[in-house]
Amino acid sequence: MRRDKFFDRHNYLEILQKRISSLKEGYRQNIAIIGEENVGKTSIVYKFLDRFNDPMIITVFFEVRAESYQDFSRRFIGALLYNFLSNSGFPLKEDLDFLLDKASAYIPNTAGKIRSILSDLSKRKKINIITDLFGLPESIHQETGKFSVLFLDEFHNLESMGVKNLYRDWGKLLILQKNTLYVITSSMIFKTRVILSKQLSLLFGNFEVINVEPFDIHTSGRYLDCYLPGLKAYPGIKDFIISFTGGYPLYLELVSKALLGRVEGRIQLAGEKTDIRAYLADTLEDMLFDTSGVLNQRFSNYIKRFLDSSAGNDYISILYLISSGRNRIKEISHILRKQNKEMSLRVNYLLELDAITRSGDFLRVNDRLFAYWMRFVYREKMRSLSYDARNQKEKFRGSIEELIQEFLSQSQKPLVSRVSELMQMFEDDTMQFERKKIRLCHFREVKPLNFNYRFLKSGLLGRCSDSLWIMAIKPDTLTEQDIADFSKECKKYHHKSQRKIIVTLKEVDPNARLRALEEKVWTWDLNSLNQIFDLFSKPRVIA
Repeated sequence: MRRDKFFDRHNYLEILQKRISSLKEGYRQNIAIIGEENVGKTSIVYKFLDRFNDPMIITVFFEVRAESYQDFSRRFIGALLYNFLSNSGFPLKEDLDFLLDKASAYIPNTAGKIRSILSDLSKRKKINIITDLFGLPESIHQETGKFSVLFLDEFHNLESMGVKNLYRDWGKLLILQKNTLYVITSSMIFKTRVILSKQLSLLFGNFEVINVEPFDIHTSGRYLDCYLPGLKAYPGIKDFIISFTGGYPLYLELVSKALLGRVEGRIQLAGEKTDIRAYLADTLEDMLFDTSGVLNQRFSNYIKRFLDSSAGNDYISILYLISSGRNRIKEISHILRKQNKEMSLRVNYLLELDAITRSGDFLRVNDRLFAYWMRFVYREKMRSLSYDARNQKEKFRGSIEELIQEFLSQSQKPLVSRVSELMQMFEDDTMQFERKKIRLCHFREVKPLNFNYRFLKSGLLGRCSDSLWIMAIKPDTLTEQDIADFSKECKKYHHKSQRKIIVTLKEVDPNARLRALEEKVWTWDLNSLNQIFDLFSKPRVIA
């Protein structure tokens, strides 16, 4: 998301404000901001920096790249000096010699250390990047009393410099430094969690992990209302866009901007009646299918990282199968005729790159739009026997229109019916659910239930050989009384293995959640329910 189009995210900004403001009071809590690509991590940092102002705290945003240690060192020193001098009143230049000359008047000892580092670099001498460079903010504090906050964007790229004992030396600094706070960001979620849990797991100086998620359904809706207000007249299409983009800020922005331009342009030029479904299909065709389309180019570049590897064809096949709904590990192994050991290696590689996520027996492509592109664009182009893309284009257009129609048709069904259809697809596979593994039982019977309570009306009963699922479905807010009524109802059924579940489309009140724990009732909110719909490639529920 562009810096000038920041939306929501106030909870993340509040955490940064609180932690960084506390640095002057002697409380230092380093922060790790992790999340998938395109989810808006860097935008959050930019927004914070735009509005944060404290003359006693130096904030330094630094993009960590795959580069030589010499280039890294010069860029880091330049960024530190530039931000140190930002409140000096001098007109600044992005020139290292200029910045060092100006800073020498205020921090002569630190400037001396910097000159020594630069001298070693010019002589091609190795320096201790972590100790020498990351120790400079503490030196500035000793001379000025100012604190420093280092924002290291995609910090894991530090490894590309081949620095020995990188995390060991950094860990020592994290324990000793009291006046420097680190905010690291990374799109490599799997890798970052390993680093934080093993190499940087410290008694003091450890990192608070902030997971940046895509916009939820409500926030995505508000975003579209703000930037594409005309869509309010087409709630079904609006809900489809929310589901299709998965709430990723970048994708919401790209789709809404392109759709707005297309609709306004056509009406303005020809006075046409708005056929919003056709316009949306045109928009997605331009972005995903056309060679010059912004998302087509993005995903084409992304997939090269797999094609260039020795097992590239296997990785592409796995991604395509998952995207197409054949996402159970045993099913993929059978189709690709791979032994379990070899399959595990391939899957683990994709997991480590955060291309996919594992949930029990299921795999999921993390980027929803990339999955659609793999399914409807890339694979079809690879299969094509003709240089003419016309047939492929028509097939893509038909697939998108079918996808939209399926979503609209499903959204018209009662929630009870949709959940019933979902439960009938279970085949005894396991999935990860709120840090627990649950078995999605293969039910021999799924039938509706009616509850005679004022606010609890409908539900489902699922029977299998060794378990009984009793489910209540309440679109409105869940209360403690609902939990009590449901628990009373469940006592009518005598089975040694009962699974009691209440599905709600609203957030679960903390008191209701606590009561549910006491009664051993699982509460599934909309996000939890959609996780299961995703695993079975069914349209999401948007409420």
